[in-house]
Amino acid sequence: MDPTDEDLVRRVRAGELDSFTTLVHRYYPRCLRFGLRMLGERADAEEAVQDAFLRAYRSLDRYEERDRFGSWMFQILANQCRTLGAKRRRRERTFVPYDVVADFSDQPADGFLAAELQRALMQLAPDHREALLLKFVEDHSYEDMAEMTGVGVSALKMRVKRAREQLRTLTRGWYDA
Repeated sequence: MDPTDEDLVRRVRAGELDSFTTLVHRYYPRCLRFGLRMLGERADAEEAVQDAFLRAYRSLDRYEERDRFGSWMFQILANQCRTLGAKRRRRERTFVPYDVVADFSDQPADGFLAAELQRALMQLAPDHREALLLKFVEDHSYEDMAEMTGVGVSALKMRVKRAREQLRTLTRGWYDA
């Protein structure tokens, strides 16, 4: 039987550093998927995820067991994505405009719709994209999302609603043949 996240955190705090590796392996794929969809570029997503895990490790003494580790980890990752996204926007404003087409080289050749969906997601406001991804891709409740983002439940519901409306507009006609 696999140890719970809380068991692993207790072990790390007791000096068993390999237990943190287990947490990384458990959460890395979901975190990377979220980072890719938030930032649109693999290198930026990997940087955000690595920084988030490093911050989580350094902050384990502040982790409270009444919280769920996954929600706590996504809160750290969401903050890292916001920070990295803001840095990138400042850099792009100063230098060269960003091409919103993400690197989809690791997707199969029939990944056209996935690429188009990512392109549409990148056109959403970052706070709307974040709310939509947390709700429908990462399958978090509005209460978990509020805890992660520090934004109220009603505001998150409105962000998701607006993101869905904008995404519907951006993807209109995809299935008309």
